[in-house]
Amino acid sequence: MVKLSDRLQTIAENIHVGETIADIGTDHGLLPIFLYENAISPFVVLIDINEGPLQKAKKNIEQYTKNSNFDLRLGSGLEPLKSGEVDVVVIAGMGGLLMCEILQKNLQKSKTYNKFVLQPRTAPEKLKKWLLLHGFQVTDEILVREGRFLCEIIVAQLNEDTEKITEKQIKEMEERLELEVNPILFEKQDPLLLSYIENKIRIENGILEEILIGVGQESHERCQQAKQRISLLTEMKKRIGRKL
Repeated sequence: MVKLSDRLQTIAENIHVGETIADIGTDHGLLPIFLYENAISPFVVLIDINEGPLQKAKKNIEQYTKNSNFDLRLGSGLEPLKSGEVDVVVIAGMGGLLMCEILQKNLQKSKTYNKFVLQPRTAPEKLKKWLLLHGFQVTDEILVREGRFLCEIIVAQLNEDTEKITEKQIKEMEERLELEVNPILFEKQDPLLLSYIENKIRIENGILEEILIGVGQESHERCQQAKQRISLLTEMKKRIGRKL
């Protein structure tokens, strides 16, 4: 039986029994194999832009299961997938901006799937901004450790019932750093939230130090921005303490 990493296991836990899935950029195909083996997903589509990963996935399918109910498709993003063909689309391990491009390429098609489970390697705040501005709602967010990195897993669904979010609201969320540190993480008291915030503070302190060494001006715009971000992140740390 397939053994998943913590990152992939967390993604799997956000797919419910009976939901069909498409794994975009499937690579080794271990997630779809696990979902099928454990009778979670009755139908899985594995998509990759390169032939090599699909061949690797095919070998893993042959190794772990004799069942042929796996649909391997060569192509870019959602292109090989029909509108509404699956319940859940998983995109994991790509950059957040690339995910935006994939979803934007055929927005009408993107809105035909019930749920997206997304794990961006970079720019998660830009991905969340895109989702909100294009009619999606982030319904859950989970932090998971992978080696020395902390990953964000974002669950999103089409938001048809509530009023569309405005650019002004997005700007306010950005100013409060809510696109970077989702309020959901506080509500759930995510066990990795403190480490996540502390890491962001370390990054800002490093930027601050580099500016002061390189430019030598505390009035530098990025220097002031770093100080403001550190102040907001420090307040977030206090909120965690009060919760505990």
